[in-house]
Amino acid sequence: MEISENKQKLFSAVQPSGAITIGNYIGAIRNFAALQDRYDCIYAVADLHAITVRQDPAALRKNTLALLALFIACGIDPQKSVLFVQSHVPAHCELTWVLNTITYPGELSRMTQFKDKSARHADNVNMGLMDYPVLMVSDILLYQAACVPVGEDQKQHLELTRDLAVRFNNRYGPTFTVPEPYILKDSGARVMSLADPSRKMSKSDENANAFVTMTDDKDTIVRKFKRAVTDSGSEVRYDPAAKPGISNLLTIYHAFTGKSIADCEKEFAGKGYGDFKLAVGEAVADAVAPIRAEQARLLADKAYLQEVMKGGRERAARLAYRTLAKVYRKVGLYMGE
Repeated sequence: MEISENKQKLFSAVQPSGAITIGNYIGAIRNFAALQDRYDCIYAVADLHAITVRQDPAALRKNTLALLALFIACGIDPQKSVLFVQSHVPAHCELTWVLNTITYPGELSRMTQFKDKSARHADNVNMGLMDYPVLMVSDILLYQAACVPVGEDQKQHLELTRDLAVRFNNRYGPTFTVPEPYILKDSGARVMSLADPSRKMSKSDENANAFVTMTDDKDTIVRKFKRAVTDSGSEVRYDPAAKPGISNLLTIYHAFTGKSIADCEKEFAGKGYGDFKLAVGEAVADAVAPIRAEQARLLADKAYLQEVMKGGRERAARLAYRTLAKVYRKVGLYMGE
């Protein structure tokens, strides 16, 4: 099925830099399938972004396939959406070079994620780390995306995308769609570390009990929640300032059960933290299990995944090179007859 011209296009990408946490799932991936009927969705496995920090090559290839399979296991239909691996479409890098010529160094040095990653990877502060927001801009503008799902940590990059689209359009004439943010359901519900609820849950945390991934089995998930940090007192109540640990667990329970925070509080009124943590762990494990099983089934069918990648590459490239050809003409590159 080809992408239509009637719906607005929506673009999003996820890096295959390791196991996907339940925070990534709640904040982004689980929403992607529901968007397929409202938008022409273009979803990428952002492997080029992943190499801005050092990766084990074999692990990166494995993680790329695993993320592709997870997308499908979470309901993304390769026939409805364009699902592809970023590096398979060289137009992303080609447009980045052109956009670099209208991007100012100060804009990139101010990027919060550049500062954060530079601090965490002080031994590998490279130009790719600084320039990857421009690659992110290219990802979006290549597909004339009108909407981009964003969380709090990506708003700055979307603003850069809008700024560069307007700057290019003003300089060379109408070329790019200026995208708008799409606020995902539960995007404001940040999932925090189980070991330190003052920090966002991250797969790079040195404490393996601080995060839960979509590939963890039930015993592992339940064990991690049993060890989750709680607060003084014994009341299960949502109060991020006074009870950050319990509030984080309530957020997770709400996200995986669909129950309101108020109903969750009522459910555990008069019960201890131990019962509550066990219930959260079991709810998460029960929701993750069928997704993990479907991902494993897909990973065992390499031929199918290769077919998905090939089809996705072809469909993405058709859209991307249509835009790139227009850009090259606008900036004056000689393209022949």
